[in-house]
Amino acid sequence: MTVTTASRALTRRSFLSWSALGAGSLLASSALAGCSSSGGRTSIRFLQNKPEVISYFTTLTDKFNRSQTKVSARHDATTTALTPQFVRGAPPDLACYNYNLETANFLDKGALIDLASLPEAKLIAPNVQALVNQFASYKGQTNVIPYSVTSAGCIYNLDHFEKYDVQVPTTWSELIAACKTFKSHGITPVYTTFLDTWTLSQGIWDYVTGSNLDVAAFFKALKGEGGDVGPSSRVSFSKDFEDATNKIVELYSYSNSDAASRGYNDGNAAFAAGKAAMYLQGPWAVGEVAKANPKLRMGTFALPGSDDAAKTKCRVNLDLALWIPHDSGRQAAARSMMRWLLQPSIMNAYNAANRATSPVNNPPPVKDKRVAGLNPYVQQGKFYQGAGTYISASIPLGNYLQELLLSGDVKTFLTKLDGDWARRAARSAV
Repeated sequence: MTVTTASRALTRRSFLSWSALGAGSLLASSALAGCSSSGGRTSIRFLQNKPEVISYFTTLTDKFNRSQTKVSARHDATTTALTPQFVRGAPPDLACYNYNLETANFLDKGALIDLASLPEAKLIAPNVQALVNQFASYKGQTNVIPYSVTSAGCIYNLDHFEKYDVQVPTTWSELIAACKTFKSHGITPVYTTFLDTWTLSQGIWDYVTGSNLDVAAFFKALKGEGGDVGPSSRVSFSKDFEDATNKIVELYSYSNSDAASRGYNDGNAAFAAGKAAMYLQGPWAVGEVAKANPKLRMGTFALPGSDDAAKTKCRVNLDLALWIPHDSGRQAAARSMMRWLLQPSIMNAYNAANRATSPVNNPPPVKDKRVAGLNPYVQQGKFYQGAGTYISASIPLGNYLQELLLSGDVKTFLTKLDGDWARRAARSAV
């Protein structure tokens, strides 16, 4: 059951070089790749460490183990970085993991097996599967199977909207008009938090840019420029993101005055207390806000980024996606659990319980009224992966956003992004 390394595009030596972790961290993997058993079963390590659903997947793993007698899965909820695990030749046998640039790097290097032959792979909606390839692809293979799609937008206080007769905005002009109405009545239009920089990236940055321009097409073209991103390049942040960034600065002007000293938990508490009309957060915040104020009436709408309502989309991410590494010596057992997890009854139940959408064709709509306002966009395929998700952590987007919102200097912000992107692309090409 051990997989030979000769046919792999990614050797451990090349992976080590790529990850820049140093030769001392590479361990002999022959023993790690062999099959192990427990009571006659093949034992596998199942990685799923999304904090909010650890207990859910612990229960689900136990259910899988009771459902058959050939495989014994151990739910691993540790947050150990993935790259060292791959370098040591000891990655998880099966992962149900947030699909992001880190995972895309493994896919791009040929470290994940092809899953196209699984019948369940054909259940996935093409426009959802396409989200995987927006980050990376490998020889036309299907190396990652989406499991859960989380859609996000602007959470709003229904009582404030009704009291001041404000309709859900569908254009940028309507959004600004709504902000002016709330401000005139002493209500903070948009609650913003700075201390946790991810809240700026996934919030005001992703939402405005995603409904202002074609994010996926932009980053595809930007990658084609390599290290030549700048004033003379065909596409650049400075050229393509200027309008959206100006709007981000404008929207921020309707935020709470203490945004720079507030973090994610502060935002949840403030919104729960009715201190703002709108909150740029995803469904994960809905649950936290509801804990603080179960009676608060909330809804969610897709934030418009232009005056063309047809351009408005909602932000999505592959909150969880399934994959199996080549370096697992227990691929057959891992496939068995993957197929079990992909049963519609199992997958749909998870997504329904977590205010998310199943990635299948014609998925059941999200029933939670607090986020159901995004259903039409998801059903029509009017969604995007946030611009922030395409940018490597080596580029301090969150810090740049803090500077942007405090200074209002759009040109400097975009120039920094162009320069950092160009330098990183040039280094990667060497």
